[in-house]
Amino acid sequence: MFTLLISLIIIFSALLVVLILVQNPKGGGISGEFSSSGATQMFGVQKTGDLVEQLTWGFSIAILVLVLVTNFTLSDTKETSTSVNVEKAASKTVPVAPAPVAPKQ
Repeated sequence: MFTLLISLIIIFSALLVVLILVQNPKGGGISGEFSSSGATQMFGVQKTGDLVEQLTWGFSIAILVLVLVTNFTLSDTKETSTSVNVEKAASKTVPVAPAPVAPKQ
């Protein structure tokens, strides 16, 4: 289950990156760096519709939900440690320092 969730997160993240690069710049961003027509020619975008924007929001929300589900699935699995060192450290008690003795006068 965990591997499936992580795989979906990776796939949705890659698709989100592609969708963000395909979107029509609305000023600034990449278009400001490469001039007004350079960025659109570089990524092959002339004009994008509302579908790309809706897909961008959908993938970002899906990634958020998958990350939260992954977090809850990890917290539900309570694995006990079988390390010898951890068991030894848990069984040892911390010695209490003796009370200081007042010097005789």
